[in-house]
Amino acid sequence: MATKKPGRKNEYYLFDCGDKNLGRIATQAAFILQGKHKSSYAPNATEGDFVIVVNSKAMKFSGNKEEKKLYHHYSGYPGGISTKKLGDLMKIRPEKVIRDAIYGMLPKNTLRDQMMKRLSIFEDTSHNLKVDLIKKS
Repeated sequence: MATKKPGRKNEYYLFDCGDKNLGRIATQAAFILQGKHKSSYAPNATEGDFVIVVNSKAMKFSGNKEEKKLYHHYSGYPGGISTKKLGDLMKIRPEKVIRDAIYGMLPKNTLRDQMMKRLSIFEDTSHNLKVDLIKKS
């Protein structure tokens, strides 16, 4: 498994979800986490940058996804499946919705977990990260 080359600095990208669609933010964040925006991109290396997503509870959805899109969770026991609608899950854990969307857009290999560690999601506009240079997207 290849890692990033020495001497390269990682940048931080800030995404504000206020009045933006889930899919638009998730594709842009997955693109940056993979490092496809860099000229030194290699599919077997983790050269992606850090992504900070703020204001996740203000995200909007097209159509009537809030009533029709379902999230399933299975505990492993008989009868242990639970299903929640997108609208209900947004009230409880809005960061889980965007985390699952980005997770599904990353490559299905061993690098995905390393890429997900570079993702930070916050419900509102405040975050506790001490970063000097943040690029807004």
